[in-house]
Amino acid sequence: MRDPDKPQQIIEAAIRVFARSGYYNSRVSDIAREAGIAAGTIYLYFRTKDEILVTLFREKMAEWVALVREAIAGEPDSLAKIRKIVALHFRMIEGNPALAEVLQVELRQGHKFFRGASAQEVSAYFDVIADVLEDGVLAGQIRKELPVKVATKVLFGAMDQLATSWVLGKREHCLSDAAEPVATIFLKGVCPDGV
Repeated sequence: MRDPDKPQQIIEAAIRVFARSGYYNSRVSDIAREAGIAAGTIYLYFRTKDEILVTLFREKMAEWVALVREAIAGEPDSLAKIRKIVALHFRMIEGNPALAEVLQVELRQGHKFFRGASAQEVSAYFDVIADVLEDGVLAGQIRKELPVKVATKVLFGAMDQLATSWVLGKREHCLSDAAEPVATIFLKGVCPDGV
């Protein structure tokens, strides 16, 4: 009988192993050892190491998008929601260094992964940002001629680049300290009269 908690146990172990050793240097047996299970047990839940990585990404992104949607729901307007998204993004990266290593570095080494496996999940995050921007346009807080798709990718790109630099660097600074300046610089560009 399959244990319903086992896939999550395997995924959490995979995050630690991939962050420590790198995806390509990790073996399924390393993940099994980290999870405290027999190597063959993993194959009851996942066919390959690639499937573990894709499942890991899909589940973590779905959790992330749900968390962001819930967190911004209570914000009073689009500008506050953008600030909240940026702050949450940096706090999540900073608070989960092993997951950050996998998301910011290890996943990006597989071209096939980014061509297909991640499209839906990344699009869901882009949709959250785009919805906030569109609401801001309707409320008159954001320029009506704003190309929302471009602005969405600009904001994500800024957050992503700073997060990647932090992960690849020595992590000597507090990434969360960059949230307010990033949000402010972005909003100065998209608001009719700056911020």
